[in-house]
Amino acid sequence: MRGRRLETDDDLREALIAAKTVAVVGLSPHPHRDSHRVAAYLQATGYRIVPIHPSGGTILGEPARARVADVASTERVDLVDVFRRPDALPELVSDLPEGSGRTLWLQLGVSHSQAEDSALAAGWNLVVDRCALVEHRRLLGM
Repeated sequence: MRGRRLETDDDLREALIAAKTVAVVGLSPHPHRDSHRVAAYLQATGYRIVPIHPSGGTILGEPARARVADVASTERVDLVDVFRRPDALPELVSDLPEGSGRTLWLQLGVSHSQAEDSALAAGWNLVVDRCALVEHRRLLGM
């Protein structure tokens, strides 16, 4: 099944409500970084956060994994929130498991048309150039 672009408020709200586990790709261990602030907010509002960071360690009290594929082999990830450069997206998307209702969320300034098409073809729903924290606050009022 092909994924779809999530662009309406209803689509975004539905994706945020459906997600329970969020892998944050590029989650920085430094509290002043946007990725850390967004992940901390999501964690505080009830999501399980899985840090994706190549150096490992623990971020926000959770063990970091090197790749999304390292998590997806043992548990379901509902939403993948990406804080990486656009040129990193093709490799990231090629590592994603089959989507089927899962959401790939590309943060502000993160887009790559070929990688986006590949994610959609693999069944991932797609949000592009939006901040998960901003949209969560706006749509769910927390």
